[in-house]
Amino acid sequence: MPRGYTQVGIIGAGPAGLMLSHLLHLHGIHSIVLEARSRSYCEERVRAGVLEHTSVDLLQQAGVAHRLQREGLRHQGIEIGVDGMRHRIPFLECTGKCVTVYGQREVVKDLIARRLDDGGDLRFECGDVSLHHLEDEQPLIRIHKNDAIEEIRCDFLAGCDGFHGISRASIPAQAIALYERTYPFAWLGILAEAPPSREELLYMHHERGFALYSMRSPRITRLYLQCRPDEDIRDWSDDRIWSELHARLACADGWHPTPGPILQKSITGMRSFVVEPLQYGRLFLAGDAAHIVPPTGAKGMNLALADVHYLGLALHAFYRRGDEAALRSYSQTCLQRIWKAQRFSWWMTSLLHRFPEDSPFDRKRQRAELAYLAASRAAATSLAENYVGLPLDPI
Repeated sequence: MPRGYTQVGIIGAGPAGLMLSHLLHLHGIHSIVLEARSRSYCEERVRAGVLEHTSVDLLQQAGVAHRLQREGLRHQGIEIGVDGMRHRIPFLECTGKCVTVYGQREVVKDLIARRLDDGGDLRFECGDVSLHHLEDEQPLIRIHKNDAIEEIRCDFLAGCDGFHGISRASIPAQAIALYERTYPFAWLGILAEAPPSREELLYMHHERGFALYSMRSPRITRLYLQCRPDEDIRDWSDDRIWSELHARLACADGWHPTPGPILQKSITGMRSFVVEPLQYGRLFLAGDAAHIVPPTGAKGMNLALADVHYLGLALHAFYRRGDEAALRSYSQTCLQRIWKAQRFSWWMTSLLHRFPEDSPFDRKRQRAELAYLAASRAAATSLAENYVGLPLDPI
């Protein structure tokens, strides 16, 4: 490639940006990935951990699932409970498919290692990046670092730099529509050095608020508590966290979460967000730059991988055959899946959380819906097929 040019400039080295760069490499398409943070930051930040059956298939087909297949925890279902009484949703029985617990940071590590092994151009701590001439045939990336300016011309740009990144902010406000809902609660999440004492995730509805028992590896558990969005993490001592987890997750059969040293803790607000369209000129948005879902439905990273699957195929069609049809339909194709995931994530969130504005009627209705889910095979199958991942639409 000539200096100062790449076919596809990718902003962001999260799962979306890295996976897109790898898929393009498999198709013989050159890309440069620009990331504001350090490599260690990207590899260590704690994010999602549940991969749909669909996402595992994508990673396997791309040849980057070797460690995933060795170390991922394959789950055939989840449990949903109300005040200590649990009901299992059997994914394998309902759909013939499973999910795999494998942390987002592990996916990022695998993709970074593969791109570097393949000679990929990944630039961490790249400085101040701005995007220009998005509607021209060759948009421009301008990089300011150490009092120097570098410019990179591209055929296309992929904005994979998250909700707070520069990509979506580079699009004129009048050219896009934003759809957003902010929830009146947050999640307090912890990583604990405690071997998992359950084989599957437990989602628990409780009068004190929602709680989730999850895991990341055979020695690390990941747990969440519903809390106020304005909570101060300093008010949550380790003892208080474990006391609240025991209160909300304790089961009628005597099970309760095994405590251990807390390695990390944080509070994350919850929102639903979609931008339409996902394209402006030669800039295409993917992952959290285009959409955010509440984590209850485990869709964030999975949607990002689906986005770049479609974008990779569309760019391959353009470079191989000069066919722009898939690029023109990229936004519409992705949005069909995005809104289905938004619906499911909203439904799971509404089903399991205590909303402060709920009336006694709302709470009775919520419990009736949980009881229906426990008694109805059709309802369980609907949850299962959405959770394990809907099929990818052909393009």
